[in-house]
Amino acid sequence: QVQLVESGGGLVQAGGSLRLSCAVSRRTFGNYDMSWFRQAPGKERDLVARINWSGASTTYADSVKGRFTISRDNAKNTVYLQMNSLKPEDTAVYFCNANHVFTHTDYWGQGTQVTVSS
Repeated sequence: QVQLVESGGGLVQAGGSLRLSCAVSRRTFGNYDMSWFRQAPGKERDLVARINWSGASTTYADSVKGRFTISRDNAKNTVYLQMNSLKPEDTAVYFCNANHVFTHTDYWGQGTQVTVSS
């Protein structure tokens, strides 16, 4: 079983920054594409950013391009989401996702709350 533990959420003013971390309990971390999703109250869970197993390829939602950066450290089994120029509409619970590159099995973290005040 793969366990994902997010951290780094909190309350920040508009224009501020936060960095989310997701630690993965699996030595084969390099076999997983990693993503961050978010879910606001009453809305669906949406993809924010994705990074492939090697870190060579990244994808971002249009709403966060130029403001958020996803990265990974395979030596530390950790994926990060650097969030800059935060807006109130970024307020949501942010979830870390691991997708195995061969089996495409999904694993999810418990989520971390990000609240951006105006």
